Formats: sequence, C-alpha cells, structure tokens
Amino acid sequence: MALSISAAVLMGIIVFVLIKGGNVRVGSALACTLFGFTLAATGLAPAINSGLASLAGLISSL
Repeated sequence: MALSISAAVLMGIIVFVLIKGGNVRVGSALACTLFGFTLAATGLAPAINSGLASLAGLISSL
C-alpha cells in the first residue's frame, strides 16, 4: 500500500518534531518558513518543484 503525503505536510511534521525536540527554535522555524514562501515567489520555483518531484520519484522507486 502506497502512502501519498504532500511535501508541505511532511515538512511541517519534520519542523514540528524538531521544535519539540529542542533542535530548532520557533524563531528559526518561522524564518525558514518565510524564506520558503519568498523563494516560491521567485523564478527559481519551477526548478525547485521539478527537483522535489524527481527526488520523490527516486525515493518511491526504492
């Protein structure tokens, strides 16, 4: 059975676990989130999405 989960949900879970574990502070997580939103508005967004799709395909083929 394959599990389908969006990258945003997965990253959110990872950030939540890191914050709870004390590895990342809330301010750092907020800064990373804002950077992600800013980066998504640039011309680099299609390349990032393509790279993430390729990585997801590679992982799912393992």
